[in-house]
Amino acid sequence: VQLQARGGGLVQPGGSLRLSCTVLKFVLDDYTIAWFRQAPGKERERVSCSTLVAGGETYYSNSVKGRFTLSRDSAQHTAYLQMNGLKPEDTAVYYCAAIPRYYHCSEFSEDKATWGRGTQVTVSS
Repeated sequence: VQLQARGGGLVQPGGSLRLSCTVLKFVLDDYTIAWFRQAPGKERERVSCSTLVAGGETYYSNSVKGRFTLSRDSAQHTAYLQMNGLKPEDTAVYYCAAIPRYYHCSEFSEDKATWGRGTQVTVSS
């Protein structure tokens, strides 16, 4: 599988951005999808994960809960990360990653995942 991530950019604090992650040549619903980010000098952080196991669940890190929303468009084979209320501390390179759908988010292995290219998000006035 290949993933194509898009949508980063520069935004002022309080603004919004929507990132997209398209699964190329395969079916989105065959995968558990996660978004990660990595800021300079910091460890990579998983910000959201969507699984279709057991009816489907979406998880968010405490740092983004209530501000970010992960959604899926199965027809477009694309997952989105809608980011609202952006803060300077959200500045990072954002990555989408995928593993086969039979893995729940709690079993998401970064080593086994397929990764898209990162997209830079900068929140600054």
